[in-house]
Amino acid sequence: MINIRMAQATDFDPWLVLWKAYQIFYKTNIPEETTAITWSRFHNPSEPMHCAVAELHGKVIGMVHYIEHRSCWTSGDYMYLQDLFVELPMRGRGVGRALIEHVYERAAASGASRVWWLTHESNKDAMFLYDRIADKSGFVQYRKLI
Repeated sequence: MINIRMAQATDFDPWLVLWKAYQIFYKTNIPEETTAITWSRFHNPSEPMHCAVAELHGKVIGMVHYIEHRSCWTSGDYMYLQDLFVELPMRGRGVGRALIEHVYERAAASGASRVWWLTHESNKDAMFLYDRIADKSGFVQYRKLI
């Protein structure tokens, strides 16, 4: 049975393993200082950033990060699902879906009007799930790093 719960300070080590694997998947390297700041934000009640983990038999096997933010388009806030990662051997077993549904539940409980996220166009396995549980917006992302 998969258990989804908010990350606790004692989850740092298993979370870090997933966080580093996520970075490898996306071919990026986030500085340790940024990782430490991110982890501390998850545990600060005044921050809009959250982390939930998926457990199976007491072992952390997946994670999701999400951020609450305002919108000019609705009176309700949005929740941006920024990062989602499940251990490779556990994929295809409903863990990713359970983590996303956790975010949906948190959004509904907080009065948010939308959950949204991005994925890379090459992430076909994830898109197979996303196409069944959400709608494509049709928007294309543009960005400039500062």
